[in-house]
Amino acid sequence: MTIVAIWCRHIGDNVIGAGSGLPWRIPSDTRRFRNLTEGQIKVMGRRTYEGMPQKVLMGRRVIVLDVDGACEVFDKENHIVVDDVNKLKDYAEDLYISGGASVYALFLSTPKIMPDIVVDCVYNGEITADTENLINIDASVAVLEKKYFALPQKFELDNVVTTVWLKKGDFVEQSVVKKILNYLETEGK
Repeated sequence: MTIVAIWCRHIGDNVIGAGSGLPWRIPSDTRRFRNLTEGQIKVMGRRTYEGMPQKVLMGRRVIVLDVDGACEVFDKENHIVVDDVNKLKDYAEDLYISGGASVYALFLSTPKIMPDIVVDCVYNGEITADTENLINIDASVAVLEKKYFALPQKFELDNVVTTVWLKKGDFVEQSVVKKILNYLETEGK
């Protein structure tokens, strides 16, 4: 199993959300997320799950983390609820961590499930949402900078610079890294 975290954060303040939505509208970022996670199992918290349009997740495999285990999924065939992140440590398939901030922090602070790869998209544009309900991932970025190393390639599209980070000291499945890099190299072309 390879665990991949993927996020888009705002430069300088590490904001990833505003309330239950995104603080910007970048169609290429949405497309990048969709294409990188296509056919993969996405892991997200209940609030992120409930904030995503149902059409985006229908037919896609999703694990919803909800400590109460009470989240109602709308696609019972493809979506499941897990109440303890430790249940995922021996999962056989690759997992793509898709937010929110508390889920990123949980995975990045738990050694047995720490992501092998982080796809770090950094937006250098305006936040268009209400600035009172902003959600940041400062703690996750601090772990990223300490326990991961950045590959030298940088990919820029629509004011978003994407860097792929690998966990220090561990073997990372090269086929997954190659798939991510291949997509980023051809994105927007």
